[in-house]
Amino acid sequence: MSDTVADPAFEPPPEAQAFYEESLGLLKDSGVPFLLSGTYAVTAYTGIRRPTKDLDVFCKPGDYPRILAFFQARGYRTDVEDERWIAKVWKDDKHFFDVIFAMSNGTIAVSDSWFGADRITVYGHEVTITPPTALILSKAFIQDRYRYDGADVNHVILKQADAIDWKSLLDQMDLYWEVLMAHLLNFRFAYPTERGLVPAWLMTELIGRLQAQVDLPAPRVKVCRGRLFSPRDYIADISEWGFGDVVGKGLEERHDPVA
Repeated sequence: MSDTVADPAFEPPPEAQAFYEESLGLLKDSGVPFLLSGTYAVTAYTGIRRPTKDLDVFCKPGDYPRILAFFQARGYRTDVEDERWIAKVWKDDKHFFDVIFAMSNGTIAVSDSWFGADRITVYGHEVTITPPTALILSKAFIQDRYRYDGADVNHVILKQADAIDWKSLLDQMDLYWEVLMAHLLNFRFAYPTERGLVPAWLMTELIGRLQAQVDLPAPRVKVCRGRLFSPRDYIADISEWGFGDVVGKGLEERHDPVA
């Protein structure tokens, strides 16, 4: 188990707290395995407190229909926002929680490896939270003009390095090892005195991959993997500059005009 904060405090919208308490109770009654993630997990692992406006519930892809059906049978409204990664359960027009079963870019799905022993008490319910390794995976690709979760990754490494399964992290990021390497370099830059928290074998492995790649010819297929970070920040690359898309999201996802 990880070294979680003894008494994590959360700051949900006051009007939503009763809904969250009710929802967590029903989720436990459903018998479907789920994880609480997002700000709740970050706070539990780092002690950093910040307001939270939602409830991120993670589950395996095969289990999300069971969660939705369970709540729908009890009068809740459900919405499959994007069958590739997210659905919602609504109490009314204002209160809902997210049911997330994969990353929004389709790179990684929630699996059995995401479930661990770390538990916290939230709104009167003891629930399982996303382990540090999975929490990093869930945030590795969130790099948008309006949201970047690199600081969360750094803080989880800083506070939970001993609890991270580094081999599993590399295995699950194998196709995206450069993204993992970039995060680890950012960590080394942010905390020069704490560089030793990242295993030397991992940095050596990643540096070896980069060195081997340097003199290789460029790939023949011209794609823009920036869309894995932010579909809307890399629209011009797809619509104007001739790069192939790797996300499959619509080109209408443009930024709102700046007044």
